[in-house]
Amino acid sequence: MSALAKRPKLIATDLDGTIVSNYGEISKRTRDAIFAAHEAGIQIYYVTGRPPRWMREIAETFPFGGAILGNGALLYDIHREKILEEWLMSKEAQIETVNRLRVSIPTISFAVEKHNYFHREKSYIPRWDVGLDNVGVHDIFEVIDSPATKMLARCSDQELTSDEMLAIARENLTGIATVTHSNPHDSLLEINGHGVSKGSTLSLVAQRLGISADETVTFGDNPNDFSMLAWAGRSWAMGDGHPEGKLHAKSVAEPHSDDGVAKVIEELLELPV
Repeated sequence: MSALAKRPKLIATDLDGTIVSNYGEISKRTRDAIFAAHEAGIQIYYVTGRPPRWMREIAETFPFGGAILGNGALLYDIHREKILEEWLMSKEAQIETVNRLRVSIPTISFAVEKHNYFHREKSYIPRWDVGLDNVGVHDIFEVIDSPATKMLARCSDQELTSDEMLAIARENLTGIATVTHSNPHDSLLEINGHGVSKGSTLSLVAQRLGISADETVTFGDNPNDFSMLAWAGRSWAMGDGHPEGKLHAKSVAEPHSDDGVAKVIEELLELPV
């Protein structure tokens, strides 16, 4: 019997917009489904763009599972709050990224995520972590002094959409960095070291566990999920996610607001081992 016809050995899911609702909660049905998968012996991984400081409520909700954070930059133990392994963006790549994007997107501003803190330019207006860095610097070069988890780039005047920014950045950063986004409405890019993505780190973790792509199931809603949706043998883009999700995933789940992930997991648990 093909692995695709059997219960998966690994479920990897994005968080926000996939199992975490827009109002920041995880439904009981979704919690129950993930608990049931864990109890059935399936490996669970939370694969997200979030930094470590945003994972405590996930650790409190689920007392099990591994985590890949920063869009693939960090392998993280959410229960011991410990970075296990990291794939960082070099100082040189950060500098080159800024230099190139300042030319191609003149109104751009930057922030740099380093482990559990971020530094921003004064012109970079954060939507989250407001107050974490309440001073800012005039030029991001002032704080680019070491490898970073990822960079963030924003058009604070909303001049371009995230998709428009992404198209420009990918053209200008080929071979320099991996560029993506997790919110099509927010004029925001997320930038990692070249070759670093959710899919690249998840595939490495699965290989170490002795689990193949065909034995893995993934869920996601935005471009930062596309690499892992494309890699897994079975994958679901969220029905209310980015419209291009269906081009990368094998299937489309019902919207996250309708417990789309939970419904798929419930069906997967009915399959033979």
